[in-house]
Amino acid sequence: MHVAMIGTGYVGLVSGACFADFGHTVTCIDKDAGKIEQLRSGGIPIYEPGLEKLVADNVRAGRLFFDTDSREAIRGADAVFIGVGTPSRRGDGYADLSYVYAAAEEIAALVEGFTVVVTKSTVPVGTGDEIEAIFKRVNSKADVAVVSNPEFLREGAAIEDFKRPDRVVVGTTDERAQAVMRELYRPLYLNETPILFTARRTSELIKYAANAFLALKITYINEMADLCEAVGADVQQVARGIGLDGRIGGKFLNAGPGYGGSCFPKDTIALVRTARDAGAPVELVETTVKINDERKRAMARKVIKAMGGEVKGKTVGVLGLTFKPNTDDMRDAPALAIIPALTDKGAKVQAFDPEGHEARKLLTGVDFMDDPYAAATGADVLVIITEWDQFRALDLDRIKLLMNQPVLVDLRNIYKPEDMRARGFAYTSVGRAPV
Repeated sequence: MHVAMIGTGYVGLVSGACFADFGHTVTCIDKDAGKIEQLRSGGIPIYEPGLEKLVADNVRAGRLFFDTDSREAIRGADAVFIGVGTPSRRGDGYADLSYVYAAAEEIAALVEGFTVVVTKSTVPVGTGDEIEAIFKRVNSKADVAVVSNPEFLREGAAIEDFKRPDRVVVGTTDERAQAVMRELYRPLYLNETPILFTARRTSELIKYAANAFLALKITYINEMADLCEAVGADVQQVARGIGLDGRIGGKFLNAGPGYGGSCFPKDTIALVRTARDAGAPVELVETTVKINDERKRAMARKVIKAMGGEVKGKTVGVLGLTFKPNTDDMRDAPALAIIPALTDKGAKVQAFDPEGHEARKLLTGVDFMDDPYAAATGADVLVIITEWDQFRALDLDRIKLLMNQPVLVDLRNIYKPEDMRARGFAYTSVGRAPV
């Protein structure tokens, strides 16, 4: 089948490359000429493991193309996907749908023959109705079916998630559109992937409901971590104990400094706004947003406490800046709240992240180092914020010699307290007794 993908950001590029790898002919379209030229030259504007090779293989095979001109791709497409960004609107937290609506207008003016127009971007309930209205206004004769097909991609594991998903959700009652969507996802048949067909509004809500539930689960275990510290319990054993219950499951029960990234922060806030407007407030989600925001600031206080209550004039080494490992995404990363809170108290911060290049634009007063050992050199405390694999097997004896004093604050619990004690570290983690 022929697919046009509007947008070459995270969702659009990963989805387009994966559809091409399924055997479809895909043209990814973006108005950013520099980004298209980069992609045509073999460059990748985002960091995602395996994506560079996937794109190169499918370009070489003649299935994946990049263009700034959408006319030919849209006119020849069986399905046109909208994969543009929907960031939180500044000031009120609603999803900014301006890019989605602009893409819809562009598609409406160019589409020929029956075409399935698929919203891949995360959009509030009712957005598909608005897109239909745009088509009626711009091109009332267009023969289209507007479909919701939310993405459930984890940054750092997006290709695996696309090719081996838990489920595919498709929001449409149009039989022709269902046939097209089945054909697009037919390669997943061998994996016996469930394809859930729903009404469009239900599909739109599923994405928000899923992300809000996972954000709530993270926030819940973080609150349990605080309780564990207060009563002398171990949050990791608590998480395992409850996660073995099949009704709960062990995923997203890792205590830490709070959630961040491109999805959970904006999607929870957007859901709160949608629910309020509908007269059915989601108070659990509202509380989750509030607790998560406070938690990031609380992690800075944890560091200060580990330093005896004072960091002025002290050097803080930081390992990890991105919101999670295997991504370069800094959006709502806990580091963006923790580090300014420390520098405001007079600390000197020296940090390292394997892919945290964007952090240089977002954090001021920070010395960016070339490796974890440089970040530890001369530090009075070393703080692990992001659990990159290379931080899991540090030469701790070397770290201890490089630091002014062996104080380590592990906000991801990647080391064992008893091991750190044996090595002579003053060690603070999350939800476990300090040693």
